[in-house]
Amino acid sequence: MGRPKALLPVGESSFIERIVKSLRAAQIEKIFVVLGHNAAALEKKIRHLPVTILQNPDYKLGQLSSLVVALRALEGENVDGILLHLVDHPFIDPRLVARMIERFCESKQPIVVPVYKGRRGHPVIFSRRLFGELAAAPLDQGAKSVVRAHAAETLEVETEDEGITLDIDTPEDYRRHVTKTAKEE
Repeated sequence: MGRPKALLPVGESSFIERIVKSLRAAQIEKIFVVLGHNAAALEKKIRHLPVTILQNPDYKLGQLSSLVVALRALEGENVDGILLHLVDHPFIDPRLVARMIERFCESKQPIVVPVYKGRRGHPVIFSRRLFGELAAAPLDQGAKSVVRAHAAETLEVETEDEGITLDIDTPEDYRRHVTKTAKEE
């Protein structure tokens, strides 16, 4: 992208501000933001947010290395699971997040994932009982290997929210999805 995705503008806020606002609206109180590349500079720009900032010195190893940093931060905490959300998916509906958490608590399934027209997206909830598997997963496969290993135990939550599948990785993606969504809002 040429600049940090977390700081890309979407409407009146940045990706990270929008995500944090949505998670807080879904009644999530403890939010970790794991920073990698240029962590110190980025931290200065987001320290106003109601989050705990963690740094991943091994960010070059991939997304899973950031998840492992968050899992380590949760050691000793009394939590049932973790909701994993990526910064390049800024379109998150707090009502969907709340529904996913509710279904996670009711079903006791170890993984809860939203699905839009047959496509899985983000965020994803992982039960605490999978933390060890997530931490030990192959770095080149990431959390997907754990999801595949527990396919029969994964609860899919259907949604009409296309935002769960919108991954903003390139300037073209940004122009196409962010401009379109800003006009619709």
